[in-house]
Amino acid sequence: MSTTIDIRLPDGAIKQMPKGATPFDVAQSISEGLARAVLSASYNGTVVETKTPLTENGDLVLYTFSNAEGKKAFWHSSAHLLAQALEQLYPGIKLTIGPAIDSGFYYDVDITSHGISEKDLPAIEKRMLELARGKHEFTIRSATKSEALSFYKGAGNEYKTELIEGLEDGTITFCDHDDFTDLCRGGHVPNTGVIKAVKLTNIAGAYWRGDEQNKQLTRIYGVSFPKQKLLTEHLALLEEAKKRDHRKLGAELGLFAFSQKVGQGLPLWLPKGAALRERLEQFLRKAQAKAGYEQVVTPHIGQKELYVTSGHYEKYGADSFQPIHTPAAGEEFLLKPMNCPHHCEIYNASPWSYRDLPIRLAEFGTVYRYEQSGELHGLTRVRGFTQDDAHIFCTPEQLNDEFMAVIDLVLYVFNALGFKDFKTQVSIRDPKKPEKYIGETTLWEKAEQAIIAAAEEKGLDYVIEEGEAAFYGPKLDFMVKDALGRSWQLGTIQVDYTLPERFDLSYKGSDNEMHRPVMIHRAPFGSMERFVAILIEHTGGNFPLWLTPTQVQLLCVSEKHEKYAKKVSEFLENDEIRALVDDRNETIGKKIREAEMSKVPFMVIIGEQEATQNTVSVRQHGGNVLGTMSLEDFAKLIRNQVADDIKSFSTN
Repeated sequence: MSTTIDIRLPDGAIKQMPKGATPFDVAQSISEGLARAVLSASYNGTVVETKTPLTENGDLVLYTFSNAEGKKAFWHSSAHLLAQALEQLYPGIKLTIGPAIDSGFYYDVDITSHGISEKDLPAIEKRMLELARGKHEFTIRSATKSEALSFYKGAGNEYKTELIEGLEDGTITFCDHDDFTDLCRGGHVPNTGVIKAVKLTNIAGAYWRGDEQNKQLTRIYGVSFPKQKLLTEHLALLEEAKKRDHRKLGAELGLFAFSQKVGQGLPLWLPKGAALRERLEQFLRKAQAKAGYEQVVTPHIGQKELYVTSGHYEKYGADSFQPIHTPAAGEEFLLKPMNCPHHCEIYNASPWSYRDLPIRLAEFGTVYRYEQSGELHGLTRVRGFTQDDAHIFCTPEQLNDEFMAVIDLVLYVFNALGFKDFKTQVSIRDPKKPEKYIGETTLWEKAEQAIIAAAEEKGLDYVIEEGEAAFYGPKLDFMVKDALGRSWQLGTIQVDYTLPERFDLSYKGSDNEMHRPVMIHRAPFGSMERFVAILIEHTGGNFPLWLTPTQVQLLCVSEKHEKYAKKVSEFLENDEIRALVDDRNETIGKKIREAEMSKVPFMVIIGEQEATQNTVSVRQHGGNVLGTMSLEDFAKLIRNQVADDIKSFSTN
């Protein structure tokens, strides 16, 4: 029997190691620096600890804090540390769950008779760091179901007991460190000592298992780092993020509002916001028209049976608004959760030949989801939102070309709006959870291969994420980084063989037989609401000149200059330059400050000299004074800048 195993690294290199060697041993065999930095690992696709013995040949990936998986292990381990500190400081509290999230970690606790507020967070942080300095190892051990239930029933923790009751015997593990034990699947850093800096960021309420019928728990959020310097940089980034918060800037710039009387999660677009949104729509409509799309309009509601046929009622029913019952017996309607079933019925309204395909139907269609109130967040999580939706019905032979053309359209949109840093993700189904999806496995495999082939042909930098597919088909998601380095999912393209089956879509082929089209779903913006929110935060409210609601603010020194200001405004408007006259009885200094706060790209000061000489005195946002120029030169300046912006994205 061999005493060694072959371990394949991501670059294809093979390391021959003694049987029982750990990921840490492999890292150490590569370099001492890597051994110090490695936090977690995966072996043959399964997350393992750095000290897990490896007993068979396989593929090993080592993770450091620079990797998403490394951060996940780091922050998950930090959640254990937070739970330990809470148990020590607040005896009798009940722990529930504490996962890593994209921006750190949290732990939900039932604080029973204790009260925890923001002022308590520094003391909890201090205890966490004291515990971390003990350099206690994280150790995973298995437990039987009866042992696990006995442990938590004895402690009177009904939350952990409920979790364990839903697990299968033989799959249950605990994580121990120091004197602390928690129910856990694994994925930890080697020991607590690597956690050098901690910041607990806020406290919120959260219902147990996200159900408003359950008890409300206390959720404590935090973030941690292996160096204090990284935490300092992160906190500075958070401060900048607060300044760019789309909810704050949206109110300051007069873009949108919310009303309790209208309802939570239902945004009201104010005139400036509506104008910005309209320009985004027109920009995409123009691009779509060039690409051969036809615009359609569908109702905001549909009969329940429509969404039963599509599968949306089964998969989205719990997150939809309740059915609308009409006076007619048995008649039910739903606020539409998706546009695609309606577009399938538009396709079905006419007979098609292979010569007619592809059919490209586009719509800015508003859809509705009943998001939980605790999940709502400005424009990024709402209950009513408009998708820049389109559906392409094509032959299997046309699929590759159509899919790549949509990739080009998405990249065009990103470039136009300054999103230069992005990666792509091929989101496929989770074969272990077939109940999440509809359609035949063979059709899913065809769709997944079509997406991967197109991504490779386009040379995209992509990763494959299992379990992230839509319920009816796999998709290509675009993960965009904003100016603060945060990653957002923007733009998605999906290949769907399933809905054409469910709606019995067909076309007559060249063989005079009826065939099934393939369906491509695509939305470069995703939703207008979420896209605008991300755009606000990415630009800090300083939109591209072609998009900004007010391009020029005309500031009158006194009321006697109003007549000339209006003349200038009309001149600019005739040149399709958006100008606004500020003729309030305020000082010119205050008008400039307020225009700066409103992030207007150009301010024009109009006084006696300008009115007499038929000129304008121009100042850019940010304080750059361009001086006095003629109306014609000023209009040319703006036209050239807009043209340069358009040229930069239309030629890329």
